[in-house]
Amino acid sequence: ELAGCDYLTISPNLLEDLFNSSDKVPQKLDASKASGLNIEKKTYISDEALFRFDFNEEQMAVEKLREGISKFAADAVTLKGIIREKIEKS
Repeated sequence: ELAGCDYLTISPNLLEDLFNSSDKVPQKLDASKASGLNIEKKTYISDEALFRFDFNEEQMAVEKLREGISKFAADAVTLKGIIREKIEKS
């Protein structure tokens, strides 16, 4: 159940399965009801230390950021190699 996910990457195979499915999908969220909830809003604009503390308390956030940075760095190395090959060939 993925209620609350605003942005989500879904594999092509799963998209096709969902497209071909005739299963009922009950509505889980209602924006009009959510806007009426009294949820404390949090800001980190002037408190970097609190941001870092709260961020580090979320293991998934820490791991996904680490993973994203590692993959970005690996892709940068790959891209450099591709560009180097193209320059050497021309």
